Amino acid sequence: MVYFVNNNSTTESDNQMKTPESKVKDAVVKILKKHEVYYFFPATHGYGRSGVPDIIACFRGQFVAIECKAGSNKPTALQRRELKNIMTAGGHAFVANEENINFFKSYFNSLVDDDGRC
Repeated sequence: MVYFVNNNSTTESDNQMKTPESKVKDAVVKILKKHEVYYFFPATHGYGRSGVPDIIACFRGQFVAIECKAGSNKPTALQRRELKNIMTAGGHAFVANEENINFFKSYFNSLVDDDGRC
């Protein structure tokens, strides 16, 4: 069976193969897209810094870094260091999981004016 979502086709087996962490990433991306947030997934491939968060975003001039975890998984020491460095530099750094995904909805909603504009 094939499902069509936003003109991108995915199969039922594709959805079953997703890791728990990729489901968290998908949920975060859905929120970012809803608010038209600029974001990307940095790919270091051995050339960049270790511990860089999964998602880097910019919203209303604010730097936002999001590390996605599933279940009881916690950020590594390198990831915690990077998140701390981002906050020290004035950015916003978060760890997203299934338990706190509603926080991200509230966070981005709080940055939008009452009339829906950023």
